[in-house]
Amino acid sequence: MSPRTLRIGTRASALALWQANRVADLIRSLPGAPPVELVHIRTEGDVRTDVPLWAVDGRAFFTKEIDRALLANEIDIAVHSLKDLSTTVESGLTLAAIVERQNPRDALLARSVKSLAELPPGARVGTSSLRRRAFLARVRPDVTPVELRGNVPTRIEKLQRGEYDAIVLACAGLARLGLEQHITAQLPVEDFTPAVSQGAIGCCARADDEETLRWLQPLDDKAARLATTAERALLRRIEGGCQVPLGALAHLANDRVHLYAAVCSLDGTRHVSARGDAAATIEEASALGERLAEELLKQGAAQIIQVQRGARRVEAP
Repeated sequence: MSPRTLRIGTRASALALWQANRVADLIRSLPGAPPVELVHIRTEGDVRTDVPLWAVDGRAFFTKEIDRALLANEIDIAVHSLKDLSTTVESGLTLAAIVERQNPRDALLARSVKSLAELPPGARVGTSSLRRRAFLARVRPDVTPVELRGNVPTRIEKLQRGEYDAIVLACAGLARLGLEQHITAQLPVEDFTPAVSQGAIGCCARADDEETLRWLQPLDDKAARLATTAERALLRRIEGGCQVPLGALAHLANDRVHLYAAVCSLDGTRHVSARGDAAATIEEASALGERLAEELLKQGAAQIIQVQRGARRVEAP
């Protein structure tokens, strides 16, 4: 009997398809691998283009429809940008593999300058991220943040048409789409702390689907798993979702997990940060994230987030 085809659920954007095809290719490279096919699924984040997602209550805008299809047995694997995936996975599912992580930093793309510091006062900087707005306000309070939606190529086209003086995007997404030539500068981690799990690809499957789990297990990257475990544990302890002006970045060095995290108010006037390290095990990485979360909360992170939530309720259409 021929093996059943593994159905991979994905959004239909260029970046999402790159990620899904990467996972499909990795599975196909395994000895005796089954056939693999992609299933395109529209998500709330794809549909709601009229409202900034950070101004809307809720979370998992780019993942929940795909995970529901997985639970309904319409697909076998859900491939996500891990930064979009809630820190609490849907009951009945498991985060079966975290594929190797690419450059997690943010990038500045500008039309006529070489750095963020060179932008003139009042320059229009496009971003769809609450986190990036907050860190931008801290570093350059004199520029104007402007909402930016659309897939990566569309955002670059808007910049080139002059709708923005600069935009901020993830280095990993640009690299995956072969668009690195548009990067003006990579932004320092201390100024623009990346989103939790940025640059990592997450693969979810049904927790009881042993056949699919068997094919995903070899794709799990140890360094990416340890780093994102620490980052996601921190985020889960602080808030539990992604609509928070928080950044965190962990990396593996000398058999230890090193983590840096920061929370910034939306107007850039308050900023708290913490760093630490732990042994390179899943348990210690998770404990490290929780420990640094407690440090941030003691420094006032909860108050910063509460103020942001109140502002979102006022500003939301």
